[in-house]
Amino acid sequence: MGEIIVPAPADTPLRRTGLWEETCLECFLAAKDAPRYWEINLSPSGHWNVYRFSAYREGMQEESAFTSLPFRVDRGKDSFLLDVDLPLDGIISPKTPPEAGISAVIKLRSGQMTYWALSHPGQKPDFHRPESFIAQL
Repeated sequence: MGEIIVPAPADTPLRRTGLWEETCLECFLAAKDAPRYWEINLSPSGHWNVYRFSAYREGMQEESAFTSLPFRVDRGKDSFLLDVDLPLDGIISPKTPPEAGISAVIKLRSGQMTYWALSHPGQKPDFHRPESFIAQL
């Protein structure tokens, strides 16, 4: 943990862009076999964002169904835990349980960026690839 740059807690967590340029958690959601998907970015600082894509890396825009996204970060000496209650009924039909890709971007004190995910199906990390959405929610 001493090698990881963890953003300090924000006094007022806000919707922010570019959270993937620092240490953050990312979750990608899609209905099975649907081209449209969502990207959720959660920073240990408390800042957040949700994006909607019309297809693989196309049509990116902030998802207006979310005006806030409160979550909790518990920081330990050797870990941190992020807890979020994400209401999906505004974006994905409850009749179609979503598939998810869960990943993290970790920035090290050296400046190196590392990329972690449940699955990296390509040559390089690409969290947007639908075949990496392997978790069933």
